[in-house]
Amino acid sequence: MNNKSDSPSRVDSPKTSTGEYYLSEPFEVAVQEHRFTFYPGGQDRLEALLDHIASAEESLHAFYFLFEADAVGRKVRDALIAAAERGVDTRLYIDAYGSDAEDPFFEPLIAAGGRFKRFSARWNVQYLIRNHQKMAIADRCRVMGGGFNISQEYFAPLQDEGWCDLGVAIEGPIVERFNEWFDCIEEWIESDGSQLRKIRALVRDWETGSGPVQLIMGGPTAVSSDWAVSFKKDLVGSEKLDLVTAYFSPPRTMRRVLRKAAGRGDMRMILAGKSDMALTVLAARLHYRRLLKAGAKLFEYQPSKLHMKLLVMDDVTYFGSGNLDMRSVRLNLELMVRIEDAQVALKMRALIDQLEQSSAPIDATWQKTHASSINRIKWFFSSFMLRFVDYKLSRRLGLGPPGLKSVRPQRKR
Repeated sequence: MNNKSDSPSRVDSPKTSTGEYYLSEPFEVAVQEHRFTFYPGGQDRLEALLDHIASAEESLHAFYFLFEADAVGRKVRDALIAAAERGVDTRLYIDAYGSDAEDPFFEPLIAAGGRFKRFSARWNVQYLIRNHQKMAIADRCRVMGGGFNISQEYFAPLQDEGWCDLGVAIEGPIVERFNEWFDCIEEWIESDGSQLRKIRALVRDWETGSGPVQLIMGGPTAVSSDWAVSFKKDLVGSEKLDLVTAYFSPPRTMRRVLRKAAGRGDMRMILAGKSDMALTVLAARLHYRRLLKAGAKLFEYQPSKLHMKLLVMDDVTYFGSGNLDMRSVRLNLELMVRIEDAQVALKMRALIDQLEQSSAPIDATWQKTHASSINRIKWFFSSFMLRFVDYKLSRRLGLGPPGLKSVRPQRKR
């Protein structure tokens, strides 16, 4: 039995002349009547978000899964307060369980004339639901979205253990769909009582529509959510797949489709080598052997924690809040943008190429070295736990295999 530690060797990462880990500058892509500006770098992402809020003239409607009362949280909150004070219709909703900031932190926003409420979980089956979406809509015509939450770690430099993530500014007809969805969520939050049936109906009845740009929802439906079904349909027949996902522990049916796609075409996956919750990394490793056997090329990102959700299949690109895991596929409220455009896919693959340069390859040699009996037990345990306990609760409870620690200490509450 091999007793190697369950961690990959580090690799050199692209750096600037100042020694900082390098991520692409913001870049813009036009798709018919739409314009997308992508922000891979944390500082660029923060500046773009603050400018987005500051430029709002009539309305600013935002929802975030996680909002912390740290330095970045205060900057964003204060920008929202300034918007409310200048007469902008300012509304902020956050997930009650995902966010650490307490109600007094948001009282100045309410005092300034803004609206604030939580997507509130109740002690019934609804309690399992997390609204994992992230968006800020300015003047009902511009969206700032992607995978990032409001917390220092989502904007810090990579060498300071900031998340590697992606923000996207969106303009064009698809913004109206964001408005429609925000209105649906707002109505649900403002209503009283348990509304599990209503939220399931909202997700089930959402019209994705047609065309090169679509807004696809996920949520607590009886089967896989629309975004997961759409993703699997695009997998069928695809020949070139490049996938970046922070958490990887999908249902069996999705794993089967991914393996078939790997055997049929060229599939590359960038997965997390670090996380704030160690179970997620170990749960993903449980599935490496069969993916490698099917022909997938696997990598674990090394410079920092990976939080990006970016899926590219031939000329189709997905980005947003959804991970390739059980909760994102079956339970959480998720929001994904689907773009069918060769230029966007090309740009996204260039970004994924850059991530690969900062990643450790996972191959048969790695598998042989690390798949000891002890490590396989850890992987199985982690995967089992994540089917029943969500990530944030797992971190709060300190759940994990014996002797295993998360990358950073738990936050004080």
